[in-house]
Amino acid sequence: MGCPVLGDYEAVMPLTWNRKWTIHYLYQPPFTASLGIFGNHLNEDICKNFIASIPQHFKLVEIEMNAGNIFNNGTQDISQRNNYVLSLNKPYAEITKGYKDNVKRNVRKAQQLECMYVKEVPIDKVIHLSSEIMGKISNLKADDYERFKKLYTLLQSKNAATSRGVYSLQNELVASCVYFFSNNRCYYILVGNHPNGKTMGASHFLIDRFIEEFSNQNLVLDFEGSDLGNIAFFYSSFGATLETYPSLRVNRLPWWVRALRRI
Repeated sequence: MGCPVLGDYEAVMPLTWNRKWTIHYLYQPPFTASLGIFGNHLNEDICKNFIASIPQHFKLVEIEMNAGNIFNNGTQDISQRNNYVLSLNKPYAEITKGYKDNVKRNVRKAQQLECMYVKEVPIDKVIHLSSEIMGKISNLKADDYERFKKLYTLLQSKNAATSRGVYSLQNELVASCVYFFSNNRCYYILVGNHPNGKTMGASHFLIDRFIEEFSNQNLVLDFEGSDLGNIAFFYSSFGATLETYPSLRVNRLPWWVRALRRI
């Protein structure tokens, strides 16, 4: 299928596609928060031209683009979604000045309960905890997690991925996640929070320890969401700021397929 390209690969737009029955469509692969157009010196005209170049035989387009993709409000088929980011390029003590009281309280609680922050938690354990929670609310399959594991193993060997976890005093993994590193960003992904950890402040402690570990570095912590009010509040409680990104939705499906999707 190829992908749209500007000039001598000055910018590219990967097309992540699949086919069902005889219908080709673009979709957001599991565990990816944003795709879209990648390149330097992007502007609205370039971004619109890329969108216009998507082949018409893709009858359904549902992809999240990235914050560097520029569109004016009201652009057809584009809506804006929310993300939260936190600069780590300052001392830990300065970053914590931006914490809300609930974060400080939960971090203290985790410390009082002697929770342990652990580096390089085995990826199988991280996947298990995340899938236990996400399995109830997502369509992720075993194959998706297996592909993620292979990707993680590859990136870890290149120092571009790591895992972190919080264990209770009873040695139970109560919070965990993976971080991917790319272009001075660290992406918070594959999050798992055990119900027992919610009363311990484990998830707050997990993020706080990572912030302390990587503070004073030229990094941005990317929380990869969210439009959900309670999750957005959680991320912003660490002093993270709002960053929007475009979401592209195009529906050229035949009427009978649209009807089937509603069933």
